[in-house]
Amino acid sequence: MGHMHNLSRRAFAFGSAAIAGGIAFGSYGIAEAATTAGDNPLSAGLGPNSVTFNPWVEISPDKITLIAQHADIGQGVGSVQPIMIAEEMDLDPGQFEVRFAGPSPAYFNTGFAEELAPFLAPDQSPAAEEARAKTLEWLRQSGLQMTGGSSTLPDTYEKLRVAGAVARETLKAAAAKRSGIAVADLRTQSGHVIMPDGTKIAYVDLSADAAKIPPVLDAKPRDPSKWRILGRPMMRLDIRDKVMGELKFGIDLKMDGMLYAAVKLNPGKGQPLKSYDASKARTMPGVKKILEIKNGVAVIATNSWYAMKAVDAVICEWAPSTYPADQADHWKVLESSFKPEFLGKEWRKTGDVEAALKTGKLVEAEYRAPYVGHQPLEPLNGIGLVTDKGMEIWVGHQSPRFVQYVAATAIGLKPEQVTFHNQWSGGSFGHRLEYENVRVLAEIADQMKGTPIKLVFSREEDFLQDIPRQIAIARHRGSVDKNKIVAADLQLASTAPFKGLLERSGTPTKDPDGQLAAGLWNVYYDIPNFRGTSYEAQGLSPCTTWRSVGASTSGFFTESFIDELIHAAGLDPMKARVAMCTVPHYRKVLETVAEMSDWKGPLGNGRGRGVAFVESFGTPVAEVVEVSMTDRGIKIDKVWIAADVGKVIDPVNFENQVQGGVIWGLGHAINCELTYAKGAVQQTNYNHHEAMRIYQCPVIEVRGLENDPKVRGVGEPPVPPAAPALANAIFAATGKRIREMPFNKFIDFV
Repeated sequence: MGHMHNLSRRAFAFGSAAIAGGIAFGSYGIAEAATTAGDNPLSAGLGPNSVTFNPWVEISPDKITLIAQHADIGQGVGSVQPIMIAEEMDLDPGQFEVRFAGPSPAYFNTGFAEELAPFLAPDQSPAAEEARAKTLEWLRQSGLQMTGGSSTLPDTYEKLRVAGAVARETLKAAAAKRSGIAVADLRTQSGHVIMPDGTKIAYVDLSADAAKIPPVLDAKPRDPSKWRILGRPMMRLDIRDKVMGELKFGIDLKMDGMLYAAVKLNPGKGQPLKSYDASKARTMPGVKKILEIKNGVAVIATNSWYAMKAVDAVICEWAPSTYPADQADHWKVLESSFKPEFLGKEWRKTGDVEAALKTGKLVEAEYRAPYVGHQPLEPLNGIGLVTDKGMEIWVGHQSPRFVQYVAATAIGLKPEQVTFHNQWSGGSFGHRLEYENVRVLAEIADQMKGTPIKLVFSREEDFLQDIPRQIAIARHRGSVDKNKIVAADLQLASTAPFKGLLERSGTPTKDPDGQLAAGLWNVYYDIPNFRGTSYEAQGLSPCTTWRSVGASTSGFFTESFIDELIHAAGLDPMKARVAMCTVPHYRKVLETVAEMSDWKGPLGNGRGRGVAFVESFGTPVAEVVEVSMTDRGIKIDKVWIAADVGKVIDPVNFENQVQGGVIWGLGHAINCELTYAKGAVQQTNYNHHEAMRIYQCPVIEVRGLENDPKVRGVGEPPVPPAAPALANAIFAATGKRIREMPFNKFIDFV
């Protein structure tokens, strides 16, 4: 892990723009690197007469197991990743089992390379590609294993297909050796190798033969025109079990002899416990033990309900938070952060901005975005068992190797002494990139050696300990002259979410936080004088990655301000964006959403449409929101959205991801914020942090484009345009410009 620490500093010396992305580097020696025993984690513990060709395929005489490299946090990893392998192996659903990957550098995430290099996503110049190749090499050396940044498909689109192709061709070679029939005369179908006379040999019957021959490393994945499953609507492998309530999430696991833990932690995140009185809790039903841990108290009981009720009865005195106690002072810190000493980076500058701002009409505006919570339905949990040999931990998490590091560090073990079992997660949105439950569980299990301990955060504790989305203020200036935007000077001050996450992962960096550039510097409009600058506020609440991360706030700021400039220039919001867009296939995204919505200008009669266009994690997304004024407030009538992801692998899941992103973005823009009072978050359940209700959800029409030369992710990119498109629509309908989230502080919604 120390190795990862040092390499992380190197990576961010590139001047990272973000962690995310889509990148196509070919198989990048995947087959070769992953087939040697030392690089393939499946080699250890392989049963008799079994074979593994690479870190994603294992065949034994009784079953075929495909490995889902990424964590499934609701985005469909447990389905799409094995299906990509199955497509190449000619396996049908039901013919294989799926297992999540354990911690291993073999599962390094190539998808992060695209934006870790300091170049805009559409830039395919030799310099940009060279920087991405260097970043990819760093990722390979570091073995950075992480799910995030909409990188699931960009990371695995090529390597899993290569993995499946290697398995297919090796099984054919094994069948050829057994039968004496040339490989060229063999084919595969439904988990079998088929002889010329129609005789079939099941893959599982070939495992011992395949283990005795070298893998066929030059196997090529099939052309997409020959796909049987991919690219077509498919039923997710996990959907039946989820619908029937049979799928076991992390919170559902049980073990013999298990006890249950609930915690009360310092609401001043990360600060210690000063003292406590547990006299009442000790007498309550089911209570077995009360433990002091680093920043709080844990109650061990015979079930979670008893544990939660008892821990509520513990009276604690806390050390104060290191950030301002009250919300108003958080905003004051941000307001004073637009100073050279807090400069993160001037990410992009073209033309003479200061001179251009003095020409034509000057437009200035300040925007604000609050802290918001992650709040997946499944609260943080986990099971831990510490013995004299080490620790086992069962938890749904997006960074397996960092879990090992955090748990081991908490109780004085080496990372390799921690065995990690990843679990299905009931949502994350960035929550399961953090470690509070991991560290606390390790401390508790260490004090309960030999007994499996199940920790479940109460909903209230989950809210209190959630490390939220960054708080941010933007101060933008621009000028228009002769019906043209001639200058845009975009500045924001914010907490640094990705730097905070790295620090808590044991990989601190002093380099500027690239996530604060997302949605700020990647603006693809023909504005001759342009500058994007970030300032990193100090001393505020810790923040972390939240679905779409930096672009979730900067996208709102930027696209709202662009709309203000367009309005000042007397132009149509859609036509102006299309005309100014400098990247041809990005322009196509805007043209598509204009065609989908039949955009013809103002609607009138209390109705309005707003458009926004944001590229995040390399995926360009354009959204149109239509609203109408009613006696009860603004009603969102319909949303049209177009995204270019290079290749739509599963049309059904693509549509669901996009629609979910729109609802997530709109709901949080309308309703949600976390505020602090006396050092603690004031909103401790959903009734104070309310997502969009079903009756509020508009019809959402989705279209996926495939013009981008690289495969891109779509889990997060639909989120950033939602808020500015809605704000721009409200302006079109009412003439009221909303510059701060949540919007319900300024206008009513149906």
